Amino acid sequence: MSSRLLQASFRNGKQLISHTAAPRASLPFVWKRSEATLNKATLPTTVQEYSKASTGLCKVTTLPNGVRVASENTPGHFSAVGVYVDAGSRYETPGSRGVSHILDRLAFKSTSHRSAEEMVSELESLGGNIMCSSSRESIMYQSAIFSQDVGRVLSVLADTICHAKIDAAEVDEQRMTALYEIEEIWSKPEMILPEILHTVAFRGNTLGNPLLCPPESLQTMTPELIREYMNTWYRPERMVIAACGAEHDHVVDLALQHFGHMAASQDPLDSVASHAQVMQHRADKSWLAKLFNNGTSTAPKDLATQPARYTGGAEFLEAPGSPLTHVYVGLEGLSIDDDDIYALATLQILLGGGGSFSAGGPGKGMYSRLFTNVLNQYYWVESCQSFNHCYTDSGLFGIAGSCPPEYASAMVEVICRELDLVSRADAGALGVNDVELSRAKNQLKSSLLMNLESRMVQLEDLGRQVQVHGKKTGIDTMLASIDRVNLEELRRVASRVVRGAVSVSSGGSGKPTFVIQGPSLQSMQDVHKVAEKYGLGC
Repeated sequence: MSSRLLQASFRNGKQLISHTAAPRASLPFVWKRSEATLNKATLPTTVQEYSKASTGLCKVTTLPNGVRVASENTPGHFSAVGVYVDAGSRYETPGSRGVSHILDRLAFKSTSHRSAEEMVSELESLGGNIMCSSSRESIMYQSAIFSQDVGRVLSVLADTICHAKIDAAEVDEQRMTALYEIEEIWSKPEMILPEILHTVAFRGNTLGNPLLCPPESLQTMTPELIREYMNTWYRPERMVIAACGAEHDHVVDLALQHFGHMAASQDPLDSVASHAQVMQHRADKSWLAKLFNNGTSTAPKDLATQPARYTGGAEFLEAPGSPLTHVYVGLEGLSIDDDDIYALATLQILLGGGGSFSAGGPGKGMYSRLFTNVLNQYYWVESCQSFNHCYTDSGLFGIAGSCPPEYASAMVEVICRELDLVSRADAGALGVNDVELSRAKNQLKSSLLMNLESRMVQLEDLGRQVQVHGKKTGIDTMLASIDRVNLEELRRVASRVVRGAVSVSSGGSGKPTFVIQGPSLQSMQDVHKVAEKYGLGC
């Protein structure tokens, strides 16, 4: 199951849209590979039913060099094509902090075959939606274009991925732009505090690596460092070419043409195999103890197979003059592979929440627990909502709220109480009931189905699932898993997360994570004692 669908969030990327420019023929690159040398019928291909309600099939073919090609030929006027690289901030070392952030900003710049001006002209003539975005576990090059332009956009994607110049002047320009972007994000608590929450929750390892380039790293961000990172992680066996609304054989032909020239790695770091090894290491407590006692290795194979280690902790950020105090309370969540992930996703919808001025009606969250129990009960709560971040081997689950500074301690108390109540079977009328559960399950299912109406969401769901698992989990399977969640199951999973029991299988600390920003924080009560009072963590 894709974390994109569970979190129902959209990432920002670079977008170019044009509907008036005339199309231009693709450049005749000399590195295009002849199809006469390879019989596509001999390539390993798996075929899955996408959904019983759809005539489309999900097909995955592996090229000789290890690149995976996945497609879903669902009908529509537009096609979506993307290339997913198993890279990101998770795999950065102390010497390469922030390189993923700069790398995604360098997408669609000058290459060996196109100048920066030619690249912009090509993108504008294509029209549609073309973007690049980096995350903790993937760098994604995505597009939604007219069906007849699939070949042209794959040519552009291949050029920027395989033949980027990484020009020194362009790097300097993006360093300046990134500095402005970082300053802008730091001025917005709703954007920067979730990043700080990850840094505290996974302090010093993997998912705790900053998604944004640290300002001090901008000075050392050189073309050579970026090329070294690309040479390490931009390997064919760590790439997935995904397409929705296109014939599979046609996409395979194009993949061979534009990516078939990449040499197979002599020492492979296959994305599916390395993720499986991460889960094996995560289950081996002696291996975890050895790893964290001896320090983290920077060798690519060790980085690719290192499990995330949840640490928990607290971070207090003084913000004199701020009209609000922002409170984040998080606990170790579940990996995308965990059998309980559907119950946890249902719990997040059930808690729901939003802002004090949220407009809405039935189906828009106004009957969620954080609306009825918090926003409708405490006039001083500015916002209160749940979050659920899922990754390949760990996660973060919790509640974020904001209020006037004088109510900061009360805000912590309210959040901890709400987390406690959903995990208890003896809470009586204050506990979760069947009506709430049924509503949350229906909301989650409708959210999944409506998100999949978007070509770009469907594309990323396909690309990331194939990248991590080598196959696709169909929507019918997801819906059936949600339907199986009952009250007993929900409370068990809530208790597993809220009481810190995830640490039994993950090797994490089991402690809660607190990130609080606002003025006069020294006057707050001890947040750890509040967590202990309500039984949060272990």
